[in-house]
Amino acid sequence: MPRLPLLVALLSLLAGCATPPPGDAPAPQPTAASEPAAVPASTPPPAVVASEPEVMDASEPVEAAVPTPVPSASPRRLTQAEGRALLARLLPPRMPDRAGWSDDILDAFTALKIPYSAEYFCAAAAVIEQESSWQGDPGVPGLPAIVWKAIDERASRYHIPLAVVKTALLKPSPTGASYKQRIDTLSTERQMNDLFEDMAREASNLGLPLNMRNPIRTGGPMQVSVEFAENHVRAWPYPYAQRGSVRQQVFTRRGGTYFGIANLLHYPAPYSEMIYRFADYNAGRYASRNVAFQAALEKLTGRKLSLDGDLLRYQNGRPTGTSDSQSALYTLSDRLKLSREAMQRDLQQEKMSGFGGSETYKRVFALADAAAGKPLPRAALPQIRLKSPKITRKLTTAWFAERVDGRYQTCLARK
Repeated sequence: MPRLPLLVALLSLLAGCATPPPGDAPAPQPTAASEPAAVPASTPPPAVVASEPEVMDASEPVEAAVPTPVPSASPRRLTQAEGRALLARLLPPRMPDRAGWSDDILDAFTALKIPYSAEYFCAAAAVIEQESSWQGDPGVPGLPAIVWKAIDERASRYHIPLAVVKTALLKPSPTGASYKQRIDTLSTERQMNDLFEDMAREASNLGLPLNMRNPIRTGGPMQVSVEFAENHVRAWPYPYAQRGSVRQQVFTRRGGTYFGIANLLHYPAPYSEMIYRFADYNAGRYASRNVAFQAALEKLTGRKLSLDGDLLRYQNGRPTGTSDSQSALYTLSDRLKLSREAMQRDLQQEKMSGFGGSETYKRVFALADAAAGKPLPRAALPQIRLKSPKITRKLTTAWFAERVDGRYQTCLARK
């Protein structure tokens, strides 16, 4: 799979190089964790998370909590030795550093207190394989050309010739090589992140009227969000000796695997099929649940809605204005016997498990089920178009989830 989150970031590679004009705000990255919730034992065994931070606000403190026991596909929890033996059967027979990957995955499960199970191990392995093909530091073909093109486009917006930028970047960087040399020889995500970290620290010495803020938001073998990782360490202690920032840990194989598994499994999901977790991994937690809610609103109101899993409209990570889903919901106020204020309060939980137990959620589905004469689905794949400079086909979140699910099924067959 192309490096989707990385290349999307490259579209706005120097978005922080000057005060962006109106309308140039970054897309929100929902990363809220969620509290444990009971899930029927017939579903894939749900993992748990520490607590719920404020939605999409990495600056908010997060209060950690002890996880509660959860149902497991096994009649008892496997020991670490049994988990290691099971993982050894499930990993691909031909892959680089099989023992090292096994250690990183098992250590992450142990630290996060996620039960050792074939379903969970295969879910993690499927995402790693899809996102990086088992590369600890994923490479990106043609990365220097992509970076220079993005720099040129951004510099042109502020009437700065690329030649001026390249001259400024001839100055030595902390590694001894010039910034230009480092861009010209880029091959991996970690190299690019280190480059922009140095450029941000050395911005005043470059002589450019630009703020060289690091624009890279995702990385590592599971392409996990840096903001998610920074949020998660507030809810759950990072288990490894930390050298440098949380951001730097994301770009290591061990740290990227740990945070990726946390993002995928360390929250209670109300799904009967793992494919919806894969969709959430791409679109944001509980997106699949929220899409089913949007579909129910469509049936009740006759309004066409974007089935993207965002019930609110966001700007800079904060709810703003009134979304189409909100407008449709508000037309049902009398039928639901709920005020707009009550519905708004419930919608504020859309990135958390609690929304599934809210009055708004329960009454909308009760009404929609009655109208349809049968229970409607409680999960559906988000219909979100994936865009990047290297994608020429029409790819969606549903495509991503289905591709990962195929790898997941292949892994399970090795059990």
